[in-house]
Amino acid sequence: MTPEEEAREALAGEYVLGTLDARAAAAVERAMATDPALRAAVAAWEARLAPLTALAPPEAPPPNLWDRIEAALPGAPAPVPAPRPEGVPRWWRFLAVASTAAACGLLALVFLPPPERPAEQAQASRMMTVLLSSRDQPAWLVEAERDGAIRLAALNAQPVPSDRVLQLWALPQGATAPTSLGLIPPEGRITVTPAQIRPEPGMLIEISLEPPGGSPIGRPTGPILFIGRLTAAGGA
Repeated sequence: MTPEEEAREALAGEYVLGTLDARAAAAVERAMATDPALRAAVAAWEARLAPLTALAPPEAPPPNLWDRIEAALPGAPAPVPAPRPEGVPRWWRFLAVASTAAACGLLALVFLPPPERPAEQAQASRMMTVLLSSRDQPAWLVEAERDGAIRLAALNAQPVPSDRVLQLWALPQGATAPTSLGLIPPEGRITVTPAQIRPEPGMLIEISLEPPGGSPIGRPTGPILFIGRLTAAGGA
């Protein structure tokens, strides 16, 4: 990928993620009108990020949340005790919840190539999970396919001590011991297709801290630093 293509991909990603300011976002929208490559990059990012919204089920916020937000705004009028009319639209509440649920893993999908298959088939076969740190920060993103491929990408992982390595494991439902998926390279990206197991919804993905060369006994010997459970994208 040329520097120009990398810059276009980064700009498209920031536009879709909503991290650009209003002026930059407007400039991107104007440029898309005459730049087919930029339009294609934005469309690819939108398609790539869409399944992540299925990682968490929707959950309605407290019924008085909007009233509290209004009351906290500068210059807000004194609260009125009368109940809010039922006709007031509430779509924005569910949109806000969906945005919060998806935000933790959006940036990571730049590392994971989209599946080369029809959109419907890809949606039905994809599974994802976000592995959190001890401070509940997104640290790793895992994307899996029902045909066996498992991809891992670092989001915000911390450096590993020089005398230790990170090892990736999978624990299918009903299994009594995890299966090693290999050591995680320093760049924090790995794609594996294990012969012994196949990814499935509910499978646990774990990362443990191990001595150089990995666990010598076929199961984790160090602490499990990160863990997550695969979820079918789109509820498939």
